[in-house]
Amino acid sequence: MKMDAITGAQARHGQTKTAKWVTHFSKNKYLYALLLPGTIYLLIFDYIPLAGLVLAFKDFSPGDSFFGGEWVGLKWFNEFFNSIYFFRLLKNTILLHLYDLLWGFPIPIIFALLLHELRRQYFKRFVQTVSYFPHFISTVIIAGLIVNFLSPTDGIITRLIYALTGSETNLLGDQGWFRTIYVISNVWASFGWNSIIYLAALTAVDVHLYEAADIEGAGRWKKMTSITLPSIMPTIVTLLILNMGKLLSVGYEKIILLYNPGTYETADVISTYVYRRGLLGADYSFGVAVGLFNSVASFLILILINYISKRVNNVSLW
Repeated sequence: MKMDAITGAQARHGQTKTAKWVTHFSKNKYLYALLLPGTIYLLIFDYIPLAGLVLAFKDFSPGDSFFGGEWVGLKWFNEFFNSIYFFRLLKNTILLHLYDLLWGFPIPIIFALLLHELRRQYFKRFVQTVSYFPHFISTVIIAGLIVNFLSPTDGIITRLIYALTGSETNLLGDQGWFRTIYVISNVWASFGWNSIIYLAALTAVDVHLYEAADIEGAGRWKKMTSITLPSIMPTIVTLLILNMGKLLSVGYEKIILLYNPGTYETADVISTYVYRRGLLGADYSFGVAVGLFNSVASFLILILINYISKRVNNVSLW
């Protein structure tokens, strides 16, 4: 009798739960309908292609099906780790990202703080609009501008250097200058756009804190360092964690457009090597294996940075 009562109670609980779900779904059906296109997009373009990861463990040849071909285990991973280019690619990828992070991460914060201090709204909007503009310029056009400005024959910057120093230079052909050119162009193209999220965070700062600071006689610098920066610190830490998670995922488009065999020593990164060997060389299994290593390593780095941030700042993504 007792078991029957328990079974009956569980059945009634299950029916009640189902009824709640039906009521909830019926009430929010239009919200779920809005969710549907995004879900379908994710399934088609983000999850179904994951089946292609099986190529990393096979000897795939063009014309074979994904599930055909010979199993080779970790052959492609071992080939990449034992490659003479492995440490160069890893070093270039990490250094390019760290340099980009070192200069490209704080500048949008400083820019947002300075904009926040502006009182003339027309001038503030003008500066914002001008700073956002480079974000909408195609990477191909940015690379074209860089090539033209740094042309060894008639580039504006090259001519300026010649006028100042009297020496002819080819900055794009000099491997020592590649990282500097890459980082400067990235900062120019993205600092305005990246400042948007900090400006949005600044609007949420409690104005009563500033009023209290005014009463105590605090200046603008004191208010910035004591109120504004601490208020947006969770946003800064969150974005820093997300950026650190891309440590091995340097954007390859601009590098491919700017580098040449003479600058491979400092410019060649994992993604460009995968592009050359995996796509241009039609070595798809090798390309998929390296891409899989890159993704797994980035994911582990993200988890590690998130854990450290949670222990140190009590701010984390999850």
